[in-house]
Amino acid sequence: MNTSLIAGAPAPAEGPYDADIIILALDRTAETIAAIRSARDQIEVAAHVFVLDQGSQPEAMRALADAVGEAANVTLLATPQNLGVAGGRNLVSALGRGRAIVALDNDAEFATADTVARMLAALDAEPRLGAIGCRIVSHADGTDDLSSWGYPANLLPCAGECFDTVTYVGAGHAIRRAAWEQAGGYDSKLFFCWEEFDFCLRAIALGWRVRYRGDIVVRHKVAAEQRVGWTASRWFYFVRNRLYIERKLGRGWAALAPRAAGYLLKGSRNRLPLQTLRAILAAVDMAPRSPTRSMPAAAASYLTRNDRVHRGSLLHRLSREALGRLISDRREA
Repeated sequence: MNTSLIAGAPAPAEGPYDADIIILALDRTAETIAAIRSARDQIEVAAHVFVLDQGSQPEAMRALADAVGEAANVTLLATPQNLGVAGGRNLVSALGRGRAIVALDNDAEFATADTVARMLAALDAEPRLGAIGCRIVSHADGTDDLSSWGYPANLLPCAGECFDTVTYVGAGHAIRRAAWEQAGGYDSKLFFCWEEFDFCLRAIALGWRVRYRGDIVVRHKVAAEQRVGWTASRWFYFVRNRLYIERKLGRGWAALAPRAAGYLLKGSRNRLPLQTLRAILAAVDMAPRSPTRSMPAAAASYLTRNDRVHRGSLLHRLSREALGRLISDRREA
């Protein structure tokens, strides 16, 4: 994909450094500038900041360019089309050389000036720790951002603690570059939604672990489109991508029928029946015809210990997940 250098350095400076901090931008000009500032203000760590704009209006682009200027530790790029979250992160992650890839949403900020340094210290302390998810709180008042809770609901009381998990939330996280490269980055077909979970499944299958760190915090401004976006395309991607991921794991469509039926029920209850049906058909169309990959026994055990045991019985999941309202949900599987 062709990219244009808009401002800042064309590439990181020569020599080793610790982390690449990546930010995807699409309008939200003031918030994006604040995110860039937060990334540049990190201390006790050598980092290069990559900002990829994927379709902002010209006035927004000019403001971002003015904010970055000729900074040696920032690269502001633009693409002619929106690659989505998965494709955009893949593109800029491949441009860096840091031993960690730290992602920050463009409506979020690191809670402290040493947040990235603490992420790196956590990764350095455990050689098989592949990724870290941060605690995401509301920028306004510091309370937990429930729209960014990507873990089983009954773990929410543990939001300030640390635990192994099977995914992380995209708003703020760190990935060991060695794990990123071995697992192959994100699946760009996903575009948006579940891309972190899909990556983590592949990393876990390779023997990496994923950990939630409730003591490392990112402050999120909770964009308006996230609060109401279920009625747009988000539910479509949610359903399509989740079924696609299951199919990649080798599960047949007969085995996936109960999940698809649950999505149809939930979509109907939330006045999105046609979008749900389109998503199911799209998953069938994009999924591999003869998937062969399955989770190794050790990885399957990891998934059970760190996710499935926290989700309760089938009846409990039906009442919470299939019958719930989308407006309050995040990522119940």
